[in-house]
Amino acid sequence: MLVSCLHDKTTLLRMSTWSRQAAFFQNKEKPFDDKISICAKGIGDDNIVIMLFIFLMAGAFSGLAGAAGGASSTANLLLNIIPGMFAVPGLFIISCLISMAMGTSVGTISVIAPIACAVAQNGGLKLELCVGVVVGGAMFGDNLSFISDTTIAATKTQGVEMKDKFKTNIRVALPAAVITFIILVVYAVMSKGGTMEKFDFSILQALPYFIVLALSIMGLNVFLVLMVGIVLFIIAGAITGSITYTSALLAMGNGTAGMFETMIVTILVASIASLMKENGGFEAILSLIRKSADSKRGGMFGIAFLTAFMDVATANNTVAIVIAAPIAKDISTEYNVEPRKTASLLDTCSCIMQGIIPYGAQLLVASNIAGVTSMSLIPFLIYPFLLIVFVAGSMIREK
Repeated sequence: MLVSCLHDKTTLLRMSTWSRQAAFFQNKEKPFDDKISICAKGIGDDNIVIMLFIFLMAGAFSGLAGAAGGASSTANLLLNIIPGMFAVPGLFIISCLISMAMGTSVGTISVIAPIACAVAQNGGLKLELCVGVVVGGAMFGDNLSFISDTTIAATKTQGVEMKDKFKTNIRVALPAAVITFIILVVYAVMSKGGTMEKFDFSILQALPYFIVLALSIMGLNVFLVLMVGIVLFIIAGAITGSITYTSALLAMGNGTAGMFETMIVTILVASIASLMKENGGFEAILSLIRKSADSKRGGMFGIAFLTAFMDVATANNTVAIVIAAPIAKDISTEYNVEPRKTASLLDTCSCIMQGIIPYGAQLLVASNIAGVTSMSLIPFLIYPFLLIVFVAGSMIREK
């Protein structure tokens, strides 16, 4: 599985490199030095630079939190609170909370999916359902988390505050999550639930996640939130003995290194986008959208389909957002779509598709842990399919 994931990232880098080379060969009338200057301006955009710095901080936070035992302790703490009868809806809620705190859906699935498998086996529950609700909850948190790379990419490329995008997102994500929870509760009552084991946890290791989640929802600057989280996990890890000074630095380094591929692709895409815009590529795409869009509603559907298509093509929601973002910004300007709504559509639509496509990292990791095929999980992805309905409804209501 690791080899497969690395191969996917390498393929994305190669695709970006080839695209950049193709972009350089276009418009032969423009000197090569001018093209380099155009690329440099695109890469040096304030939002791109800020996004890259946040990626580094988020990587360090994620690596340290995992090494300190924060994710597993938080999940185990919540599992011990939930009655065995409501194990399945409990797995969904836990996945939502952990993903919001961690800012990564794949990381959440890696932590919770093995627990979901154990719950399914012990309680005689359907394995695909238990793992499917974990994937759905992970995508909920990834879509809303203030420290998720998708949120960072969507807000920074559109120039909006994270709290404003969050308020717009929650209007479609929360109803979908509530209905998903109700469906799972009904299932739990009808199936008479399962049995839950007692899991070991440390309050000190779990506490930083809850503090980070609270600070994020309060709307504090993301740099400050990540810095506070890093300091708290260092203290918690040192007190509980889960990390040392050396292992903490190593974990932060590994977490940061894990963001390098995303950062490199972001830099390449930013340069490609600058050349595309200069050579009329944006205008060509906009002209296609104009043929079917004649209102604000049409513009939003154009942004949604563009983002979804990019995610299907790249199998990476962050990369899909970075590619679609500059074109989406032009669409939002032309059709008077609020920037926070554009950011919300970018993040939500990319996360929907990423949580459904069977070749995406999320389903591949989940299916590998459960020992089933990724296709077998799709019918049990209740939340992503409900989210499609609510997103479409929010766009249809616009005039």
